[in-house]
Amino acid sequence: MDSRRAEAFSDGVFAVAITVLVFGLLGIGARVLTAGVLLHNWPHYVAYVVSFLTIGIMWMNHHTIMAHVSRVDRPLLVLNLLLLMGVVAIPFPTQLVAEHLRGNGGTAATVTYGLVMIAISAGFAAMWVYVVTHAPALGGSVPQGALRRSALGWTLGGAVYVAGTLIAAFWSAIAGLVIFGLLGVFYLFEHLPDPTGEPGEA
Repeated sequence: MDSRRAEAFSDGVFAVAITVLVFGLLGIGARVLTAGVLLHNWPHYVAYVVSFLTIGIMWMNHHTIMAHVSRVDRPLLVLNLLLLMGVVAIPFPTQLVAEHLRGNGGTAATVTYGLVMIAISAGFAAMWVYVVTHAPALGGSVPQGALRRSALGWTLGGAVYVAGTLIAAFWSAIAGLVIFGLLGVFYLFEHLPDPTGEPGEA
């Protein structure tokens, strides 16, 4: 299959996931609207911003991975589907965090968020490893040593997601969410080699 078909499908899934996030904000002020009501719902805004940026950055990195190949085989399609299953689930823990961050359910909500992020991080890593190790069969080429140079970024990201989840579970749900947001900023910068082969992008 042409990689553009798989990428177009994936783009649609990312678009749906990032759009659904705003549904969690629509109920704010529906019955009573005051400045106090708006301020009281700050967890909704924080959860929305963190998840919106996270999904957007995941879309950017997904595009970078797919740009390395011109066709996809069945194993890569399966890995892509598993990754997208995690991405499209992000609105669920986002809403849990928005509604329960300040209450007794804050820990469970943030840990759930972290577990979803860990699964997605593993999915991205598996997909990238497959692309690198099967590039010739997929009609692509990856710079020599690409896997080694990118390993630190993927490993660090996954480890930080685990650390953030543990911090949320045993210390502070808000601190865990802040860590997830900061990790999104980390992934905003390119950690994969440029498929065009331009220097300085690895």
